[in-house]
Amino acid sequence: MSKEHKITMLGTGLIGMFYTMTLHNQRGVDRVHMVYSRNGEKAKQFAKDWNIPKWTNNMSEAINDPDTDVVIVGIPNNLHKEAVLTAAKAGKAVLCTKPLARNAAEAKEMLDAVEKAGVFNGYLEDLIYPPKTLKSLESVKNGEIGKVLWCRSRETHSGPHSDWFWDNEQAGGGAIVDLGCHCIEISRNFIGKDIRPVEVMCWADTLVHPIDAEDHGVGLVRYENGSIGQFEVSWGFQGGMDLRDEVSGTEGTIWLNHFLRTGFEMFTTGAKGGYVAEKSGSDAGWLFPVGDEAHEMGYITMFHDMFNAIDENREPIETFYDGYIVNAIMDACYISVKSKKWEPVNLEVWRGKTVTTEKSDAETWFDDQYLLVKKERMPDGQTKLILKDKESGKIIQKFITEE
Repeated sequence: MSKEHKITMLGTGLIGMFYTMTLHNQRGVDRVHMVYSRNGEKAKQFAKDWNIPKWTNNMSEAINDPDTDVVIVGIPNNLHKEAVLTAAKAGKAVLCTKPLARNAAEAKEMLDAVEKAGVFNGYLEDLIYPPKTLKSLESVKNGEIGKVLWCRSRETHSGPHSDWFWDNEQAGGGAIVDLGCHCIEISRNFIGKDIRPVEVMCWADTLVHPIDAEDHGVGLVRYENGSIGQFEVSWGFQGGMDLRDEVSGTEGTIWLNHFLRTGFEMFTTGAKGGYVAEKSGSDAGWLFPVGDEAHEMGYITMFHDMFNAIDENREPIETFYDGYIVNAIMDACYISVKSKKWEPVNLEVWRGKTVTTEKSDAETWFDDQYLLVKKERMPDGQTKLILKDKESGKIIQKFITEE
């Protein structure tokens, strides 16, 4: 039986709206009871729009409200630490939007605070939670594509909605902090969250906007078992929001397209323009509407997991520890951008495996003399084998006929 939770919502921007919309329209039993915004008028209007009993522009007052038992952090990145430390001191469950913090040092302080206080903590990484992503992860867990060798995750759009995202000090970075955090955690889930990230190589630059932070970035994250996670992020992409994941394994491949190709395409002259989807960029021509954005982005499934985990006294899929690992990887990315070299991922805390690169996975024996490099059926019906001599290392090819 689900318990009823009364929630303090910190933030009235886009993410606060999505979170409140999801909670009030879907699960039903959990409701926002208190809302905070730095702007009192925004808090008051948000409370009215969503039928929330209380509002304030005082963060401490919102967190310490005696009627609420869960705090959701949906405010600018530079305020996350203060909010989480206050919630931990108040003994309340705390759920924090991505990224957990501006850097790994802040994230570690937040992780230590919630664990010392013994309060429930959940990292609101919504893009792990779309149903097709969870289904894909289950397939990987079941070994259906073999060992994951490479995971590519892409998130690009025309840039954030709110001003603070564009400010390096408040956000802690640009497109990598905003979007790369999603992509990095997606790859971690597919490769295995218990596999240690070892080093990164990253390029980033400011190509479009007059800002100090980067608006483009591409990075490679190498894991201890030899697998590679790749991310591509941009605040300069035109044509909507492009969310795609590709996973390559020894026995199969997964392709996921979350936003631009959802199976819903529509053409309109734009005579009666309106909202299409987040960051669609246009309301005329060929459009790619999204039937239920909260569902497609994973918010519904995410909050089911979070609140069920609270009720069942278990960890959710994503915790503050995961957020800390992501922040540490991004820290290494920014160092690599400057050095133009592979840079180590420095982790003060590691709770996963320690493994060696699994070279043996590539060694498939053909017979006592040869290793099998590749097997391919040719147009004439014969099967071609590419073989490697185990002693000399020489590569040869051989044809066989299979019945």
